[in-house]
Order: sequence, then structure tokens, then C-alpha cells
Amino acid sequence: MPKINRYVDISTVDREAKKDYIDRHSPFISCGDSAKKGEKFAVTVTMGQEYAHPDDPDHYIRSMQLFDGATLLGEATFPPGTLGGQGAKGQAEVTFNIVPTGNKLSLTALSYCTKHGLWECDPVSVEVS
Repeated sequence: MPKINRYVDISTVDREAKKDYIDRHSPFISCGDSAKKGEKFAVTVTMGQEYAHPDDPDHYIRSMQLFDGATLLGEATFPPGTLGGQGAKGQAEVTFNIVPTGNKLSLTALSYCTKHGLWECDPVSVEVS
């Protein structure tokens, strides 16, 4: 299994010194706090909040996945050049429309950088009624 990088695994000193590196590789989840069972619910996963990621042939975001616990809900893959190609930088983003069936969602996103590996966000809880 590959090493999974997490923002919290990096010391406070290193975190501040490498803030741009950490931010541009970390996926972030945006969604509502509550959802209705059986109805479509939009969950957006964005790479980075403040900093853009390179989109070079050998260094780009290849994929983003959305999980509810251990269950894969959706996956998006990107070829190099999706964000403009050589020398371009951007924030990959995808919106997954899921239909909750349980009473709660525990959402986690993973992203894969072809140069710096697998990154995971903090879990996001969503109440389902």
C-alpha cells in the first residue's frame, strides 16, 4: 500500500514552511452539513485552497476519489494537460452527485499527484435525514 500523506502528519514548523506544498497537494471537501436520504447531494472536491498545482507531463494531479468510510463513491481521473498543460498551474475540481442511503456520511477525499503520491483530507461528517 502506498504511503498516504496527511496535513496533520507534518510538524507545525514544517507545515508553515511548506504551506504552499501541502496546500496544493491536499484535497478539500465542500458540501452541505446535512442531506436527505434518497435525494441527490452535491460534494465538491478541490485540490488546494490557496495554491495551484502544476500541470506538467511528469507532474500533475492524476486522480481524485471520494469515499464514505471504506466505500468508494466516485472517482475522477485527469490526463496531463487538463489544467492547461506545460507550465500552467490550476486547482483540479470535481463535483460528485451522490444519493445517501444511510443516516450519516463520513466523507473523505484522496488525491494522487504523479510526483508526490497519495494525499488524504480530514473526514467531513454529514447528517442524513
